Amino acid sequence: MNEPTGLRARKRERTRDVIADTAISLFLERGFDRVSVNDVAAAAEVSKPTLFRYFPTKEDLVLHRFADHQGEAARVVRDRKSGTDPVTALHRHFRAGLDRYDPVTGLNDHPQVVAFHRLVFTTPSLAGRLTRYQLEDEEALADALGEGIQARLLAAQVLAVQRVLARTNWRKIADGRTAHDVHPEAVADADQAFDRLR
Repeated sequence: MNEPTGLRARKRERTRDVIADTAISLFLERGFDRVSVNDVAAAAEVSKPTLFRYFPTKEDLVLHRFADHQGEAARVVRDRKSGTDPVTALHRHFRAGLDRYDPVTGLNDHPQVVAFHRLVFTTPSLAGRLTRYQLEDEEALADALGEGIQARLLAAQVLAVQRVLARTNWRKIADGRTAHDVHPEAVADADQAFDRLR
């Protein structure tokens, strides 16, 4: 009897989550460069080929969390309400992320989130791979904004602003402040940055 498609998809998702969670735990405990793909596969109780079916590179074991947000800015622009300019829609979206303490805004003080960001920002191969994700996001956003150099420049500026804001928030929290304490500054910084973009 054939297994229902929904059940297979859930099993695949569970396997993917187990592999990723195991990898991140090992990387946080020992450091990215001190853990091999074989170590992750063994700890997750899967074969190395199975691991690579879910995650094409070692870096993807970590950065899939950012990939979940891939194309988000472009979606915000495409899905904005009629009459709302793109920068306003992106500003509102970022502010809503701050209010939810979304880790992608850097404004999240859960110890695992802080440690995860430290791992990404201080590991050269992860930071390099993250830059690739960001360039793909920039291209998608530029396409959503229109054609020509103006769309490309605005996309680059918006994503640079979001990156700087998120890193600034993360640094404050990594220095020992709480997300709740940093929130008003993060909102003020975001408002100022997006006002300048306009």
